[in-house]
Amino acid sequence: MTEQDSALWRDMLDHLRKRHATVCRHWFDQLELIYCDGGLLKIQTDNVIQQGYLQRQCRDAFNDAAQAITGALVAVHFVTSDTAAATLGTTLGDAPSNLPQNTLGQTADHAAPLAPQAQAARQQPVTSTPSIQRDGSDPDEMILNPDYSFDNFVTGPGNDLAYAAATAVSNQLGTAYNPLFIHGGVGLGKTHLLQAICQKVLAEDPTRRLCYLSCEAFVNHFMLCVQHGKMEDFRHRYRHVDLLLIDDIQFLANRDRSQEEFFHTFNVLYQSNKQIVLSSDRPPSEIPELEERLVSRFNWGLVTSVAKPDYETRMAIVRAKLQVRDMNVSDEVISLIATRIDSNAREMEGAITTIQGHAALLNKPIDMALVRQALGEPDATTGGIQITLQIVIDAVTRFYSVKLSDLQSKRRHKSITEPRQVCMWLARQHTRFSLEEIGGYFGGRDHTTVMHSIRMVEQRMELEAQFAEQIQTLELQLAGETETAR
Repeated sequence: MTEQDSALWRDMLDHLRKRHATVCRHWFDQLELIYCDGGLLKIQTDNVIQQGYLQRQCRDAFNDAAQAITGALVAVHFVTSDTAAATLGTTLGDAPSNLPQNTLGQTADHAAPLAPQAQAARQQPVTSTPSIQRDGSDPDEMILNPDYSFDNFVTGPGNDLAYAAATAVSNQLGTAYNPLFIHGGVGLGKTHLLQAICQKVLAEDPTRRLCYLSCEAFVNHFMLCVQHGKMEDFRHRYRHVDLLLIDDIQFLANRDRSQEEFFHTFNVLYQSNKQIVLSSDRPPSEIPELEERLVSRFNWGLVTSVAKPDYETRMAIVRAKLQVRDMNVSDEVISLIATRIDSNAREMEGAITTIQGHAALLNKPIDMALVRQALGEPDATTGGIQITLQIVIDAVTRFYSVKLSDLQSKRRHKSITEPRQVCMWLARQHTRFSLEEIGGYFGGRDHTTVMHSIRMVEQRMELEAQFAEQIQTLELQLAGETETAR
């Protein structure tokens, strides 16, 4: 890279971080501007996974940066080190012709044997083996996200077994946990683990034949091939791979012919010791209208779940996602995000994107005030004081003349259990802490203990007028505390 190109690249990165912060990643510093001629800028990436992600997700942002810095109508194209020299003359948006055609199955390829016009327009050779589309021209194709690696996956009590199984599968294709079936709710890490397996396998052996797609794409491709009499192409595509990964396999429900075809595909791969990895929103036995023979086969290997992360895991997830985006924020901000978003990692990532967007729009640092504003919470500086757990504890300990250490102890005397239960009830009513977080704060108790305490307080309030008056007094004190803080 010449000195002029280096200066251009530095200015482009600065522009990206100021104007397109949400797409920036810490590994952007490893990219290199290798070719700048007329209206074309070629940027070299470390691997095809980064290349596909940049071409699909970041090309518009990079084009904007290039045009803003050069003042000319230029465009950006991404290449890998292996193909940089060979792609200097390719047309913008075309995938390099000498890229390996056997690494990853994408939904964009499904129409290749069926739509000659589109095929010719893209100038892609027709292959009977799974291929990866690196130009990202099809909005439905499943591009591997470099963020979704094993290194960036945060483990906790709810997902440690799934993580261990996924790493074992990536190291021993076809012999460890075949099939691997991962189930759980939305945004809990299923897709992350599937993509991490792909990335680990490809990093260790780029010649491996992988096919990674959604169940919907599999069904649509099957229907198209049936319609056009291309079933031999369909079977060759899915039965000649080393690793088949299908996301959201529950969408096979109520599709008899697709289930029949997948059953035979499963058998061919399994008997050939080829690895199968599936994800679903529920275990195999709970997928409605799924044939028993498929349920039985899905249970042959390992069925494992991913569950909602606890508070500590959420803290670690937020910290990891901030690190990927090269964002430095205080522990207080991390704690607020982890407390506010207690459902899944996908919502945490969405919250981080929202916060990052607010910071860029307002040109302000990411502090507690900005985070509260971005997440739609009142800020102390605007008069919207929130009742905190500490305010609840202070009010209860004063009222009952007990110490915090007593509330956190294992003591079961009525003089301790009553204020402890009241404290848990008030915390649940007036703060955003989950049952697990409240129980953890009060001596490491589980969520069932907190639920029991809440029920006891509510029952006593209905039956004991004096006790109900005590709770009312405490709530008035809490209101007074926030009024004083204003």
